[in-house]
Amino acid sequence: MAFFFPDQDGLKRVAQDLGIDLPEAEVGSYHEFLSAVTPALRMIEQLPDLHPGVKYPRTPGYRPDPADNAFNSWYYKTSIKGAPQGKLAGKQIAVKDNVFVAGVPLTNGASILDGFVPDTDATIVTRMLDEGAEITGKAVAEYLCFSTSSATASTGVIENPRAPGHTTGGSSNGSAALVAAHEVDMSIGADQAGSIRMPASFCGIVGHKPTYGLVPYTGVLGIEYSLDHVGPMADTVHECALLLEVIAGDDGIDGRQKGVRTQAYTEGLDQGVRGMRIAVVKEGFGRPESEEGVDASVRAAAKRLQDQGAIVEEISIPWHNIGSALWLPICIEGSYHNLMHSHAMGFYGVNGAYSLPFMRAMAGWERHVDELPPTIKGVLMTGEIFSRHGGYLYAKARNMVRRLRAEYDAWLAQYDVLLMPTTPMTATRLLPDDASPAEVLKASWGPINNTCPFDISGHPAISVCCGTSEDKPVGLMLVGRHFEDATLFRVAQAAHQKLD
Repeated sequence: MAFFFPDQDGLKRVAQDLGIDLPEAEVGSYHEFLSAVTPALRMIEQLPDLHPGVKYPRTPGYRPDPADNAFNSWYYKTSIKGAPQGKLAGKQIAVKDNVFVAGVPLTNGASILDGFVPDTDATIVTRMLDEGAEITGKAVAEYLCFSTSSATASTGVIENPRAPGHTTGGSSNGSAALVAAHEVDMSIGADQAGSIRMPASFCGIVGHKPTYGLVPYTGVLGIEYSLDHVGPMADTVHECALLLEVIAGDDGIDGRQKGVRTQAYTEGLDQGVRGMRIAVVKEGFGRPESEEGVDASVRAAAKRLQDQGAIVEEISIPWHNIGSALWLPICIEGSYHNLMHSHAMGFYGVNGAYSLPFMRAMAGWERHVDELPPTIKGVLMTGEIFSRHGGYLYAKARNMVRRLRAEYDAWLAQYDVLLMPTTPMTATRLLPDDASPAEVLKASWGPINNTCPFDISGHPAISVCCGTSEDKPVGLMLVGRHFEDATLFRVAQAAHQKLD
């Protein structure tokens, strides 16, 4: 729709909506000056849009039949082949369905986006293809990526390949399930509260949330600009590190990327942990939601690291529990404004690449608000309540993140990594179809208390499998210094127990 400036009566109505008392004698004066912006804005509309190019040919792919989608984890299947050689040659990779792949439909798990097809590739998609990868499809995500229950995606529930009848977590649940089921070699997930690490924990794979800004978010749908992360998931530490080597680095577009330092993440994986200092964080254990089997399995893994020559000591970081509280207004109020006022693009004041087709696809979503799952409705209602406090809660929490980061950094100056359970519990039972909103919300937000603080602090964090409890995988989380992700991979290699 071409830009137009309202006539004088329309301008008066705009003023009234804003609470401006506009005297009749001034209407014409305002209108004469303000309406003069019209030619400039119409010129902008006529300029060709600038967006990242598409380098490799492809077809749209197809929606797989149920018989070809055992765990309901594929949204779309494709076969997009990149360069003939490279670090990822021969590797088949699935990307979470919030990542743009040009010509391939995207829903971000949401029925309100049915029919949307991106016209660009995310930076990370181009980088993977440049290194010889084959993109074999889009992995189902939870509805707008705001759940960990595996129960909110508009395409249905995803079952855990390694714990039948149980959740895969979320919101990168399809990405985790496809790796765990050995249908792909690697996958891409996104993480705002633990959405890479939680499904990695429940499914017994490796999931790495990189340092904030290390991997460009260009072409990936976000939730809240200050805590959006995108990263690798795989069955082994080496494959996870290899994928990070390919996708990490500044792309000159994403404003989240400041002072980015990359490393050779696959080098030194097998150097062992002798002499390394590992801090076991007391507050990550014995939580009200913790399972004894999980705590015991993670502590046993810490003892194995000690047996390998690491110096392992328990420490206390009380601010770890405060971190999960700080996350609440930042993520909830931030994502509320992102959806309600920023066209779900992190809009005003944010440096990045904007997808005009996506913004058009999101237009009018409010007309379908009743089809949203309890997680999104809950965010909208709570975010509105928070925002009525004048932005104070969000602002105070963002200020206090500096203290939270300093608390972690003080310990990371003494130790190489921090260690704790990824999720305090193993995969929970899938919810029944008639689950109440409270049950859905509890299942979605219950596992995040150890993971979400590091989304707001920006520290790199990785989940590896350290064993099982009641025949379900247990996730161990390691946290490191900013842009020292390679150290995490080195310790992770010594801790990970690969499942069949």
